[in-house]
Amino acid sequence: MIELVERHGISWKGKDVVVVGRGVTVGRAIGSLLTRREFNATVTLTHTGTVDLDAHLRRADVIVAAAGVPSLVTPENVKPGAVVLDVGVSRVTDPESGRSRIAGDVDPAVAEVASWISPNPGGVGPMTRALLLKNVVDTASRTA
Repeated sequence: MIELVERHGISWKGKDVVVVGRGVTVGRAIGSLLTRREFNATVTLTHTGTVDLDAHLRRADVIVAAAGVPSLVTPENVKPGAVVLDVGVSRVTDPESGRSRIAGDVDPAVAEVASWISPNPGGVGPMTRALLLKNVVDTASRTA
């Protein structure tokens, strides 16, 4: 996720980052990582029980949505020009087809408000797989 944002020319330094989700895998981990000197972001860790979550989201320069609640982040609670990363994963039933599909925490309409969005599916996941493959190749090269 860090590299995905940086490869799009976006710096973390000085950014007000709101992380929605308290899970160990993304929520707490990314919050801790982004406060390191090399990133120097100000991080607010929130969750679905946070009082006035919308106010926190509207203030954020960067939103990392990882709560597992479909369409939790809507255009109304995103500051214009914010960067939005959708890491949340939920399974929902498509009303048209009746089939199950993966949905993220960010409403697709947020793309109209955000300066840049990493959707789910299709954003962080493919980058994660690409970097894992890169690590395998790098390790194989060092041991060959």
